[in-house]
Amino acid sequence: MNLASIIDDHAADSIALIHRGQPTTYGQLRDQIDRLRGGLSSLGVRDGDRVALLCSNSDHFVIAYYAALGLGAVVVPLNPLSPAPELEPEIASVGASVVVIEKLSAVTWANVDRSEVPSVTTVVTCDAAHASDGDVLIDDLLAVEPVDRVDVDPDHLSTLMFTSGTAGKPRAAMLSHGNLLANIGQSLCAEGHVVADDVIYTVLPLFHIFGLNVSLNLGLSVGATVLLVQRFDPVTAVETFVDRSVTVLPGSPSMWSAFAYFDQLQGSEFANIRLGLSGAAKLPIATSQLMRDRFGVEILEGYGLTEASPIVTSSMGASVRFGSVGRVLDGVEVRLVNVDGDIPAGDVGEIWVRGPNVFAGYFRDAEATDAVLTEDGWLKTGDMATVDDDGYIWLVDRAKDLVIVSGFNVYPAEVEEVLAIHPDVVEVGVVGVPHPHTGEAVKAFVVAADGSDIDEETLIEFCRDHLARYKCPNKVLFVDELPRNTTGKLVRRRLLD
Repeated sequence: MNLASIIDDHAADSIALIHRGQPTTYGQLRDQIDRLRGGLSSLGVRDGDRVALLCSNSDHFVIAYYAALGLGAVVVPLNPLSPAPELEPEIASVGASVVVIEKLSAVTWANVDRSEVPSVTTVVTCDAAHASDGDVLIDDLLAVEPVDRVDVDPDHLSTLMFTSGTAGKPRAAMLSHGNLLANIGQSLCAEGHVVADDVIYTVLPLFHIFGLNVSLNLGLSVGATVLLVQRFDPVTAVETFVDRSVTVLPGSPSMWSAFAYFDQLQGSEFANIRLGLSGAAKLPIATSQLMRDRFGVEILEGYGLTEASPIVTSSMGASVRFGSVGRVLDGVEVRLVNVDGDIPAGDVGEIWVRGPNVFAGYFRDAEATDAVLTEDGWLKTGDMATVDDDGYIWLVDRAKDLVIVSGFNVYPAEVEEVLAIHPDVVEVGVVGVPHPHTGEAVKAFVVAADGSDIDEETLIEFCRDHLARYKCPNKVLFVDELPRNTTGKLVRRRLLD
């Protein structure tokens, strides 16, 4: 078996990808993947080697992803817009030997201190105009003769996805070929699932598990057309829906809110949409109601997490209940647990998940793995929920301090560590606050040094030099002191008060 084999059996002349208006057929895609697999092999990429992708939603990402998997290598998708100080420890921690970059990430990569990523021996660039000395051009690799794809066991590591997940600071979740294929199969058990005739609008980033395994892998596994979009804009998005007859629209709540409150839309723009999917964060009920009442689009909300590859629950094949994330997928086990054990319907408990889709743990981090995986295979998610008598799951809160911004996980401690290194910051506390478009936003409470004239915008810009934009606070409030308990520990809930 090999995850890369999901594209094998589709008609050669059917459209697999559309990128920048250019279609790629399944026959062309298979040929490109085969050739790049040969090219990567010529560079010495072998079973188990880590290949990092600093690519946007593009054909280069797709080709490199499946080519590396076909060699038994492990792909590490990274945010191409992350600043160098964030990329360096991620690349170093996984020991990536090859990095694939595009024009979008060329400037960031140029700022990477190569001494901080000593494992990297080869940089493959997709843009000749921005190539540096020693870089390998992807076009040259695509001219190499193909090599055979290797078969791997289901538990063979396929992908390392960085996530703050359930364990705190960003860690690389280990997802096997079997994990990702299992979740594809579980999703295809749901009534009304994606089929070959569908056109999937893929603006969710492919370095995020929702975009990778739901939009891309699931879509290509059934022979659908995956429409790759690099940047979301509601005006051009609805034009694309009409021009390309888009039928499947996966997105985060921020995307759905942008449509729901967009006064210029008539509703006819959504005429072809048969599946509207929402995940990655809790969808506001008002947004669901507006999309249904204004445009006749019934959004099917689900729940998942990177460590579960990602889908756990879905509203597909069930009557939509506003506020619920649907019911558990076939093939997935879920328990709701509190200190006394499994809880009855209506009570609040932590979601525990078990199944072939559950990850193997965090890469080279046994302590973090042991904190979230039980000996008998249950994943403790840290998310709190209730279940009703009909099996519908209702998210309540999170057991930890995790903040979710447009579907991306942010831990306050990570932001606090960055702000704390600024010379004018004495103390800092960070929390998540509700936001109408992104679900949540990051808010920082700062105690400034005496005599300092530091301002909000300066600190936000400081964060942008060290963190991805979604992790940066969009509001900084200056305070005289932070609330702490008798042991000196920060009491975050009092910041929200």
